[in-house]
Amino acid sequence: MKTEKRRILELINGPEDLKSLRIEDLEELASEIREVIIDVVSENGGHLAPNLGVVELTLALHYVFDSPVDSVIFDVGHQSYAHKLITGRRDKFRTLRKFKGIAGFPKRSESIHDPFDTGHSSTSISVGLGMSTARSLKGQKGKVVVVIGDGSMTAGLAFEALNMAGHTESDLLVVLNDNEMSISPNVGAFSSFLSRKMRGRRFQYLKRELENFFRSIPGVGENILSFIKKSEDSIITLFTPGMLFEAFRFKYIGPINGHNIELLVKTFNEIRDLSGPVLVHVLTKKGKGYPFAEADPSKFHGVGPFEKETGRLKDEGQYPTYTQIFGNTLVELAEEDKRIFAITAAMKEGTGLKLFSERFRDRFVDVGIAEQHAVTFAAGLAVEGFRPVVAIYSTFLQRAYDQIIHDVCLPNLHVVFAVDRAGLVGEDGPTHHGQFDLSYLRCLPNMTLMAPKDESELRNMLYTALSLEGPAAIRYPRGRGIGARLQKEFTLIPIGRAEILRDGKDLVIVGIGSTTYPCMKAGLLLKERGVDPFIINARFVKPLDQEMVRLISEVGRCLVVEENSTLGGLGSAILEEISKLGLRFPKISIHGLPDRFVEHGSISEIRELVGLTPQFICQKALELFKT
Repeated sequence: MKTEKRRILELINGPEDLKSLRIEDLEELASEIREVIIDVVSENGGHLAPNLGVVELTLALHYVFDSPVDSVIFDVGHQSYAHKLITGRRDKFRTLRKFKGIAGFPKRSESIHDPFDTGHSSTSISVGLGMSTARSLKGQKGKVVVVIGDGSMTAGLAFEALNMAGHTESDLLVVLNDNEMSISPNVGAFSSFLSRKMRGRRFQYLKRELENFFRSIPGVGENILSFIKKSEDSIITLFTPGMLFEAFRFKYIGPINGHNIELLVKTFNEIRDLSGPVLVHVLTKKGKGYPFAEADPSKFHGVGPFEKETGRLKDEGQYPTYTQIFGNTLVELAEEDKRIFAITAAMKEGTGLKLFSERFRDRFVDVGIAEQHAVTFAAGLAVEGFRPVVAIYSTFLQRAYDQIIHDVCLPNLHVVFAVDRAGLVGEDGPTHHGQFDLSYLRCLPNMTLMAPKDESELRNMLYTALSLEGPAAIRYPRGRGIGARLQKEFTLIPIGRAEILRDGKDLVIVGIGSTTYPCMKAGLLLKERGVDPFIINARFVKPLDQEMVRLISEVGRCLVVEENSTLGGLGSAILEEISKLGLRFPKISIHGLPDRFVEHGSISEIRELVGLTPQFICQKALELFKT
């Protein structure tokens, strides 16, 4: 009986197992890894396109370098699946992004081959430079290799680190994974500069003609050509992006084909012992090996479960997402108000602004992965009378905190922040949960901060925010709405006015945003137990409704429920207001996200874990009646 050939991947229990393989074996292994990634991501969801693009690159790096003695740092981390599969996590890969399973990003607690926890972009060169500097001071061996790209080189942090690395002449290898993409297609002058890929016939012809010209000069031609090839301003760096990195004092190699394993291995072997800062420019195709991802890398950048055969998403859903509601509403409002301008940071599709960008090309900009610039750019627009709307995920907006304070709130400029993915985001985990935005925005002078209970209220809050004359932020969750009926006409929401959803007498339950409807359901459970609660939709965290606060004081029992850290959020605001007004303190409980980074898993699993369910809210409310 003929036995089936064992798959190469089954033999790889760590990167050291790659060393005995031939180049042909590595190419077969790359195909096997792609098959596994597509299979698992189609079931679990995840970052498909960026991971498919770096399979050969990952294999070549681990084939040449010796992890964990040599450290390989993946910027952003959403391109680390192949890395996980060959560093001892093959048997756990089916648990990718699942509750209690392996994370979708590198995690130090998960493996000695993950030298740094990543999840946000453009940190790798800074981290790698710090590690390299420390190793040098300790006299410790081991190369530090950072893999950056997929849009991460558009952020200022990366250039700050490049500048220091070149200045200090640190021993650092930077691999630029150039796939012309981040989540949405890359934008900006730097991206255009990198996209001048001098690998075609035109460049080769120009290079050959120049070499022939210098060789034709009698007596000195060969010497001139030799000098040019050795100089920092060589033919390669004159006509490729290399001259930029050479200006940062990096030794530039490339651009090279990032899917040619033999060439990658040869290149890394040749440079592994070079000292000082080195940059290898690698050209890859995002979504490589899966036709649907190659055709639409933005859609398959971060994707939910899908059918492998058709590429169709499994969860089409009954109702639109909050992101879609926001994007469509902004288009409606922009049709009437020519001052509205939309800004995103490399997430046109992710923030729902694709339709806006197509409809109002002159009033839309994608600044790339540059959240700080996005906010200050918006401030400049506001000074000139525009109504800029900055749409950024909660966890990414953290990167622009100084700009929000100094450039928007301090001059009291009318910039609207659409804070998407506020609260728990699910499988992407702690680097992406929006746990802190109520806390970090609430303390800012001049800021109006609100959160809608449903899709209809989101529309009216956006309408209201655009009618103000100062900074405003609307935070809303990831995922689909509850199916609230959408009114064609917009309604201004009274600033700082809460909404009483249910009258009661025994206690007050205050929800905000995504916790409002679970609070209403908890109210029904309490009624069955003989407890008559007020249910309030706070709507605003700043300014806070003083009448709501007085009611809480009068009733004497209050449960505040928020999908935000309990430190500095809505509950804290209510306690502060009670103290400021000199009211009688009620028996109060604040229930929200704990003072720790919450793990990954489905949103329903995590809400169960942290107790943001109607049943648990009911239980917390009943505890207020205990002596």
